[in-house]
Amino acid sequence: MEIPGDLRAALEAELGATSAQVVTAARELSQRYRHGRTETALPAVRSGDDARAYAAYRMPATYAAVRSVLAEAAMRRPDVRPSSLLDAGGGPGTAGWAAVSIWPELYSITVLERDRKMMKLGRALAAHSASRGVRNAEWRLTDLAADWSGNPADLVVAAFLLSEVPTLRVPALVARLWEHAIDVLSIVEPGTPAGYGLVVQATEELVRLGASIAAPFPADWHCTEGPGDWCHFSARVSRTRALRAVKAGTLPYEDEKYSYVVASKRPARAVAARVVRHPQHRPGHVRLMLCTAQGLKHLVVSRREREAYRRAKDLAWGSAIELDEAALFGL
Repeated sequence: MEIPGDLRAALEAELGATSAQVVTAARELSQRYRHGRTETALPAVRSGDDARAYAAYRMPATYAAVRSVLAEAAMRRPDVRPSSLLDAGGGPGTAGWAAVSIWPELYSITVLERDRKMMKLGRALAAHSASRGVRNAEWRLTDLAADWSGNPADLVVAAFLLSEVPTLRVPALVARLWEHAIDVLSIVEPGTPAGYGLVVQATEELVRLGASIAAPFPADWHCTEGPGDWCHFSARVSRTRALRAVKAGTLPYEDEKYSYVVASKRPARAVAARVVRHPQHRPGHVRLMLCTAQGLKHLVVSRREREAYRRAKDLAWGSAIELDEAALFGL
């Protein structure tokens, strides 16, 4: 996935040549992410250099994950045409950039963020956007781990937010996010066991509140192989100049692993199955691991099954198999 040209230009304009301090801050930020959550909320941003490091190190990958999730939300709810977005815990406003790439008509964006330094950077980046909705976004200083309120929005996005609040507060926060969603709520967390655990916890709370789970699959599907396994997906994103600098990377891309749930106020377009591992392409056949209503299913699609084989070659990790395709794969 390529990040939009205006976002790439914004990052290059606002970050410029990354300083040694920003590179150091990015490395420390990476270590904090890898360490994972604790039972108390820890600030992810401690300085202006941290904010710039986050934008350089995390914003492209976060954009790729959030856009992938919102694209799936659009597939499951093709009737949705959101005009308003609430970006909860928005950091530099990444969800707004992702949302307008799918729904250009989205014009009202509110970003709730607890850190003034991140808000300042987010506003500076937004000034470069081709979208009026992103440029005119309203930024509100808000601690989402405490009591808060805002205006409801057609679409609510909480990306990498739950891992920043104490575990005991997660159900209440999810309930508040759901309350603010007029139509769709999308929650994205790291594609780690801990991140997946938060998504499971959020999904359970949403089901309790009466939500329809639109993606990745219904809440009553069980698609892990047992203790120690977790369900996650991957989005590949091209690296910006700033990202290559802070990571000293040689590859032109990186893969962002994420777990997610999309909840809907109305019934969504169902899936027959979803690919939950990288398809294995072998001479004459494709091996798929699918999540289905009956649990995990290992499927070998032979070249002799012409239509199924042709479709299987197009599937990727995270792809949905639609109901009208189920018979092709014997589902």
